[in-house]
Amino acid sequence: MASRARIADLPGHIGDEVSVRGWVMTTRSSGKIAFMVLRDGTGYLQCVLVRSETDDDAWESFRRLSQEMSVTVTGAVRADARSPGGVELGVRSVEVIGESPDFPISPKEHGTAFLFEHRHLWLRSRRQTAIMRVRHEVVQAIRDFFYERGFVLVDTPILTGSIGESAGTLFETEYFDQGTAYLAQTGQLYLESAAAALGRVYCFGPTFRAEKSKTRRHLAEFWMVEPEVAWYDSDDNMRLQEEFVSYIVARCLDRRRAELDELERHT
Repeated sequence: MASRARIADLPGHIGDEVSVRGWVMTTRSSGKIAFMVLRDGTGYLQCVLVRSETDDDAWESFRRLSQEMSVTVTGAVRADARSPGGVELGVRSVEVIGESPDFPISPKEHGTAFLFEHRHLWLRSRRQTAIMRVRHEVVQAIRDFFYERGFVLVDTPILTGSIGESAGTLFETEYFDQGTAYLAQTGQLYLESAAAALGRVYCFGPTFRAEKSKTRRHLAEFWMVEPEVAWYDSDDNMRLQEEFVSYIVARCLDRRRAELDELERHT
């Protein structure tokens, strides 16, 4: 029985027969040979079916495939420098797990409004996946940067009774019978208290600004990182900021080069 493998792990299975579960991205056929690109969240895999080497059931299953159908493909892993990840799969069998009729996002160009209306499906595209992986790396790098320098993470409240900055840009809500609470603009007031106890602290979480805007590029909710350090002067503060930005950029260039290439942001 073929072992199950993730696409990212296939370079370690060259010569083995494996089963891969994933979603169909594209298919094409010349009659005697057919190709399918599969994704499983860890990478992309080119699958090859040769009519003379494939039974009728597998060939018929391939002919039924459409974009984003979920399948299990089984076959032999072989090296191919031209394929994504440096390997391809010589398919022996294709099992359809789930249908995907009328998937709305095709390879052609779509307008931004249409894509936002189908955001939950747009996330499956190469570009959106690359963005999420880069963001994940940035978030992890932020946490690692502060951890390596002895900072303590302080999770400040999201619902707060204090006004950190401008009172005119707060989201308000009734807090039972105790008055008004606000979605936090900043964790600064809590961090200043924590810095006097722990020396080096930071918070990192959602921040809210009730600022009206007519552009979709303006965010009323975003994630913000705020460090506070006791005894730092302006020079210390500037040095920390420069090290922080340099650390994150170097980390992404080192670990997310493939995603940055996909986004054409590799320099």
